[in-house]
Amino acid sequence: MKDTVSIHGSTGTDLHHESAVKHVTGRAGYTDDIPEPIGTLHGYLGISDVAHARITAIDLDDVRSAPGVVDVLLADDMPGSNDVSPTHLHDEPVLAKDRVEFWGQAIFCVIATSRDAARRAAELARISYEELPHALDPVAAIEADYPHVTAPLQLKNGDAEAALAGAEHRITGRMTVGGQDHLYLEGHIAFAMPGEDEDVIIYSSTQNPTEVQHMVAHVLGVQSNAVVVNVRRCGGGFGGKETQMNQFAALAAVAAKKLNRAVKIRPDRDDDMSSTGKRHDFVVDYDVSFDGNGVIQGMQGNFMARCGYSSDLSGPVTDRALFHADNAYYYPNVLLRSRPMKTNTVSNTAFRGFGGPQGVIIAERIMEEIGYFLGKDSLEIRKANFYGKTDRNVTPYHQTVGDCIISELVQELEGSSDYATRRQSVLDYNARGGIIRKGIALTPVKFGISFTATWYNQAGALIHVYSDGSIHLNHGGIEMGQGLNTKVSQVVADAFQVDVGTIKITQTTTEKVPNTSATAASSGADLNGMAALNAAETIKERLVQFAVEEWGVTAGEVAFLPNTVQVGSEQFTFAEFVNKAYFARVQMSATGFYKTPEIHWDRDTGTGHPFYYYAYGAAVSEVSVDTLTGENQVERTDILHDVGRSLNPALDLGQVEGAFIQGMGWLTTEELWWDDRGQLRTHAPSTYKIPLASDRPREFNVRLVDWSENHKPTIKRSKAVGEPPFMLGISVFEALSMAVASVADYRECPRLDAPATPERVLMAVERLREGTA
Repeated sequence: MKDTVSIHGSTGTDLHHESAVKHVTGRAGYTDDIPEPIGTLHGYLGISDVAHARITAIDLDDVRSAPGVVDVLLADDMPGSNDVSPTHLHDEPVLAKDRVEFWGQAIFCVIATSRDAARRAAELARISYEELPHALDPVAAIEADYPHVTAPLQLKNGDAEAALAGAEHRITGRMTVGGQDHLYLEGHIAFAMPGEDEDVIIYSSTQNPTEVQHMVAHVLGVQSNAVVVNVRRCGGGFGGKETQMNQFAALAAVAAKKLNRAVKIRPDRDDDMSSTGKRHDFVVDYDVSFDGNGVIQGMQGNFMARCGYSSDLSGPVTDRALFHADNAYYYPNVLLRSRPMKTNTVSNTAFRGFGGPQGVIIAERIMEEIGYFLGKDSLEIRKANFYGKTDRNVTPYHQTVGDCIISELVQELEGSSDYATRRQSVLDYNARGGIIRKGIALTPVKFGISFTATWYNQAGALIHVYSDGSIHLNHGGIEMGQGLNTKVSQVVADAFQVDVGTIKITQTTTEKVPNTSATAASSGADLNGMAALNAAETIKERLVQFAVEEWGVTAGEVAFLPNTVQVGSEQFTFAEFVNKAYFARVQMSATGFYKTPEIHWDRDTGTGHPFYYYAYGAAVSEVSVDTLTGENQVERTDILHDVGRSLNPALDLGQVEGAFIQGMGWLTTEELWWDDRGQLRTHAPSTYKIPLASDRPREFNVRLVDWSENHKPTIKRSKAVGEPPFMLGISVFEALSMAVASVADYRECPRLDAPATPERVLMAVERLREGTA
C-alpha cells in the first residue's frame, strides 16, 4: 500500500514558532510574569560612579533606614564565595569590596518590599573613594602596561615574516572595530524561592542554567544538587545571558536563603546596559603581502581587544576572532596574535558570532585594500583567494577545510543578484558626480561550528511517552526566540511519525537534564536535536521489541507510519499501540545524549580540529550615501545562505534576516561611547541606536541554498544558522566604503572604522576630498 499520508510538522517543513501566537498576543510567560508569593522581596544593585578606585568608606545608614528596606547585602555577606567568574581565574566578585574597577560595578544590593523602594534606597548610599588612573580601551591599556585578562593566543602556519619581507606588494593598516550592546527585549532578571534545608529554586532569564546552578551553589557554599534553575523561555539573549546572569541569580539566592522569602532582582535598562558586558571592541593592526593578481602571500595580524576588568569569556572570544580572521580565504603564510587587554570597563562577554565577526571584518577589509590598490573589483580579489577543495585548504589553526562550497554559492548569488550589471550601474551613476553616491559589495562568510571549548559540545534530553500516546519532551537547550523548541519537537515528531501537536516541550530545568551546555555557538539544534533523537530511538527500540514478542513478527515487520504503527498485517493508531505497550509494562521513558565527534583543539600549539563543519553564505548590498551629511540608506540586499538540509525553512529564513539586520546595526548605527571618566553614555535606547524597521533594505531578497546538505551526519544533515549570517551585514559596510571612495575616484580604500555612523562616513568623505585619508 503506497503511503500518501504525512504527519503535520515533520522536519524540513515550514512550521511557525511554537510560541508565536503567545508572543504576539502577550500570553508568553517570562520570569517577570511568574506570580509572586506573598512576602516577595525585591533587590536592586548599588553601583560605583567611578571607573577605578579604592573604596575608603561605605556609609549605608540612610539606605538601611529608607522606607521598605529589609536588608542590604555586602561582599562579606556571601556565605560561600564572593565570586561568579566563569573561569578558573576567579576574578569577578559578586560585590566589590575594597576596590572598584569600572563605572557601574556593583558594591551592595538593597533588599526591600518593592522594586521601587529598593531602587530609591540604593541612591542614598555615601561611598568614598581614592581614585586611581584608568584605561578604557585596549591601546590605552597597552600604553599603561595593563595585563592581559587571560593568556594570549598565537596561530601560525608557514612563514609570514619571510612572505612579507619578500613581497611583490605590501599593505599595512589599522582598523578599529566597535562593540555592541545585546539590547535583548527582556533584561536580566532572577527570581529565587527558598526551599527546605539548603535548597533554593531559581527562575532566571539565562542561556546557561547549569552555570547559574554552579555559580549559585558556589556563592551559597552548597552542593549543586541543592540548586534548581528553571527557564521556560528568555526574551532574547544573543550571548549576553551566557555568563552575565550569574551575579543577579547569586544575589537573589543569597537574599532568599538569608531572609527565607522569595526575592526578585531586575535592574533598570540603564543599569543593565552600564553594568553588564558587551561585544568586544577590537583594534587590529594588519600587514599583508600579495601578487599582481591580488593573491595573498603573507598575512600578519595583531588583535587587541577591550576585555574589561575581568576575564569572563574574553579568552575564547579573542581566540575565535583569530579562528575567523581568514574568513573564506586561504593564507599560505600567516601569523595571528591576540591581545586580550584588561580595561577599566565592564567585563565584555559573548555576543552572537563570539569574536568571529571581528575576525571576519578584518579579512574583508584586507580584500578591499588589495582591490583598491590594484584597481580591481574587490570581488575578483575575494574569488582569487577563496579556499580550494583539494589544495589551498588548510586554515591558520591547521584544520583542513573539507566542505568548501563558497565558490559555487558566490557564483549563484552573483547571477541571481545581477551583481556585475548593477556594479557597472553604480560606477556609471557615481561618475556623474553629485551629492548622493552609491556603493555595492558582495561579501562571503565561512563560519566554523562547534564550541572551541571541546567539553561544551554535549547535550542531554529526556522523553516520556504517556499511555494515551502524548509525548513529553525536555532538553538542555534554551528557547530565546530562535525556534529551538520548535525544531527539536519536529525532530521527535519525525522519529515517532506523529503530528507535532502530540509533543509538549516543557521548561528547561536542571532537575531533568543535568550538566547542560550554554545555548550558544549556534549549536542549540545540532546538540539538543541529536540528544532528543537518541532518546526517541531508545524508546522506539523498546516498542519494536515489544511488538516482536507480542505478535511474533520480525523487527523488519514493525514500522512507524504517520500517526500509526504497522505490526505485520495489523495497524494501530500510535495511541492504541502505546497503550498496549503500557499494559505490557514497557518502559517508555528515556534519556538521550549526544557529543560532537571528531573535534579536538590544542591551544598551547594553536593546532587542531576545533570545528565539526563550516556554514557558508554571501550577501550583496547596495547603498546610497549623502556626502553632505553622511546619512545613508540600504537600497537592496540579496542573501544566499547555506543551512544544509533545513529543519524548518521558515524559521531559518527568519534567523538569516534577523542576523543580517543585527550585523548591519553593529556596523552602522550601534555605537558604544564612554566619556573620559569611564561612564558609558550610550546606556539606553534613547542614546544607543539599534536598527529600526525603516532601516531595513528597501528591497530584501533572502534565499536558502537548496542544493546543500551537511557532509557530516548532523541532525537531518542540517547546519547551524544562528551566528553565521550575522557577518553578512559586512556587505553593507563595504558598500558604504565604496560610496565614500567614489569621491576620490576609488584611488584608495577609505580607512573607515566601525561602526560607520553618519558622522564617521562624513569624516571619511572629507578626508578623501582633502587628500588626508
